[in-house]
Amino acid sequence: MKLPRGRLQRQRVVEDLATPLSNALDADLTGYARLESQDALLLSADGVGVLTFDGGVPIVAYHTGTDVGGPAALADLAVAGPYRIELFELEADALATVHEAADLRVPPGMPAERLAGDPELADRTRAAAPERADRETEAAQDRDEPGAVEAFLDDEAKIAAIRERAREEAERRAAEWGLDEIASDETD
Repeated sequence: MKLPRGRLQRQRVVEDLATPLSNALDADLTGYARLESQDALLLSADGVGVLTFDGGVPIVAYHTGTDVGGPAALADLAVAGPYRIELFELEADALATVHEAADLRVPPGMPAERLAGDPELADRTRAAAPERADRETEAAQDRDEPGAVEAFLDDEAKIAAIRERAREEAERRAAEWGLDEIASDETD
């Protein structure tokens, strides 16, 4: 998916995506967000996420590292923060072709639900969505495509990476709290 570079409106690092999604909605942003997750920032994971907006309503989701779009792209983005996010304003004409790609489209409230865990923001977004977009994206949901959770659970590499990070974090905390000495005393 190729997009022309828009006018940068905001750039920041956030723990969760509710604020930038809400900002895009409140500002009636037509353009896109570039989302770089903690995995990409800290672990050199490949790719970034792109969400496009029309009047603040998410239309398309795409992940450059996995080359997937739609709800499956949201699964690739649904990792723990922080995220580096950049919001760009772009003319609607420049997004028209991308917004027509049915395989990249997401239901209006899905990014708020899946990426931010914010049902209120999802409801606000659905209320702001044009009726046409609601019908098209509801039809897309009815297809036999894997949802974001199913797509995530099928990705064994992501699950293994999460387990490895959790193990490392547990070992680090055990060392901080002196629990590693207790465990070694019990094994002697």
